[in-house]
Amino acid sequence: MLRRVVITGMGGLTALGHDWTVIRGNLHNRRSGVKYMEEWSGFKDINTRLAAPVAAFDLPSQYNRKTMRSMGPVAILSTRATELALENAGLLGAPILTSGSTGIAYGACAGSAEPVIAFGHMAKTGSLHGVTSNTYMQMMSHTGAVNISLFFGITGRIIPSSSACTSGSQAIGFAYETIKFGKQVVMIAGGAEELSLGPSAVFDTLFAASTRNDAPGTTPRPFDRDRDGLVVGEGAATLILEELEHARQRGATIYAEIVGFGCNADGSHMTQPNTSAIAKVMQLALEDAALSSQAIGYVNAHATGTKLGDVAESVATHEVLGSRMPISSLKSYFGHTLGACGSLEAWLTIEMMRDNWFAPTMNLDNLDPECAELDYLTGNGRNFEVEYVMSNNFAFGGINTTLIFRRWGS
Repeated sequence: MLRRVVITGMGGLTALGHDWTVIRGNLHNRRSGVKYMEEWSGFKDINTRLAAPVAAFDLPSQYNRKTMRSMGPVAILSTRATELALENAGLLGAPILTSGSTGIAYGACAGSAEPVIAFGHMAKTGSLHGVTSNTYMQMMSHTGAVNISLFFGITGRIIPSSSACTSGSQAIGFAYETIKFGKQVVMIAGGAEELSLGPSAVFDTLFAASTRNDAPGTTPRPFDRDRDGLVVGEGAATLILEELEHARQRGATIYAEIVGFGCNADGSHMTQPNTSAIAKVMQLALEDAALSSQAIGYVNAHATGTKLGDVAESVATHEVLGSRMPISSLKSYFGHTLGACGSLEAWLTIEMMRDNWFAPTMNLDNLDPECAELDYLTGNGRNFEVEYVMSNNFAFGGINTTLIFRRWGS
């Protein structure tokens, strides 16, 4: 028997705050998390100086030398976001976490950057300076998932996801399927990304990074004619997924239900999106949810602020959902948080659905005429009530994901 899967906890760390009340206020006021990175000024061959770092946050006393020795920044973000989500779910310290019935699906593009530098120094010089017994633990791509396991004593299955910009959304989808098919009762799902110069340099070499260095708040510009590329962001977000009857039995607050997940691959190009594959992944999620396209009331777009990506996504969305579809991109506020974006955007899409208010795409002043006809949210956003929302993410290597969430109580 297939199980229904609900979300009973959410939490995260972002450039615009660490709880929905603060983040919502910043979205309403169209505040950008993008900043000029003065510390990058010494890298003369890189044109961009923009990023969206996480707002300052404090760690509680349980984060100490012993508990953090295997953590780099990406694992710290993953673990703290998870702690906030578990607290929100009323599961922090609950016996089910250590019973084997709780698992983890968590993603990131990669582990932390500093350990990579230490190993590179070792390979170049032969010196072990900077290399410790924990250097590899901090560097490995599943460092977030396993550090969450160690910190909270999770003994169920662990599903690491390292698929660039779909790391967080794949993790949610895989967690949903794990509960749906009866393999776990609770799943911790999400993604994280620490800020480092490497990803910005990669996009810079592809001429895909914004260079509006003198006007950080005006970029990125998803779907806009005058866009000049994306901005790399930092963050982490965790959702607590739970089998419906278990959630009901313990009297949990239910925020939404996951009803659909689609995942596929382009199979055609490493960096250029494929419109047909993007349309197909949305259709796969609709089929999984047993919904018609007319049921979807809002789409959170992946929309990074690059021409190829924005156009391909808009055309695919129009093909599947039609011109009536309300759509906006949260990356206009947070930048592209890479491994975190799928979970961060899922969290905030659910919050917007619950509040009956959907944020506009910031900096969308002149729609690119090559983008397909859709209901692009601008200005002050819009108040409306929907039963189903869709969140899309697409990654290097042609990996595509779609998640569909249902308002609880509908």
